[in-house]
Amino acid sequence: MNEKYPYKLLFIEDEEMIRRNYVAYLDRYFEHIYEAQDGKEAYRIYLDKKPDIMIIDINIPYINGLDLLQKIRLHDHTTRAIMLTAHQDSSYLLKATELKLSKYIIKPASRNDLRLAIEKAVDELENFRVQTKSIVLLKENHRWLSDTQELYCGSSSIALTNQERQLLSILFSDSNRVFTYDEIIISLWDDYENDKKDSLKTLVKNLRRKLPKESIKNVFGVGYQIAI
Repeated sequence: MNEKYPYKLLFIEDEEMIRRNYVAYLDRYFEHIYEAQDGKEAYRIYLDKKPDIMIIDINIPYINGLDLLQKIRLHDHTTRAIMLTAHQDSSYLLKATELKLSKYIIKPASRNDLRLAIEKAVDELENFRVQTKSIVLLKENHRWLSDTQELYCGSSSIALTNQERQLLSILFSDSNRVFTYDEIIISLWDDYENDKKDSLKTLVKNLRRKLPKESIKNVFGVGYQIAI
């Protein structure tokens, strides 16, 4: 191809030499390329740069590739993802499929395999768009604006903390689903060493005061779901 894709790509691989070789190859195809060596760094870059496509190795430090993508999928179903892995275990394949991958490639990946996966991801970007409902109506004249992540009662905006806003964004992303405690905690906090369930309970308790009664359902032993 003569022209580069006008998309942003994030490549995530912990082995430096492999990462350099892939990035050098991918530079032929993309105007903007970012790279990360572990899951925490990748998530920070994802939040800052908002890549259109991610190529993720499963076995990366701190947050593995599957958990990283699961964290992102709580609120983002648009960014395309290509997974690189040495695993051929069916349990890995099943979990990866649930995360809306464009392609799952067994390593070592040939350049042709990678090129075909990129073409598929670009085709999905250009021909399929996933959109969430922009305005969600709640009881007692409350409404949630997905585009701006704002909560209103009538014409009055309700003040939210950053974590309250993030939690509502997760819950409203799929009102038919119960989000597990672990899923929410992984998305809201990067501290995996301490138990955050008490912090999550406090967050939900404070948020419930700003919502109509019984807007956030607690499915005992599982997690939380928004009630519309």
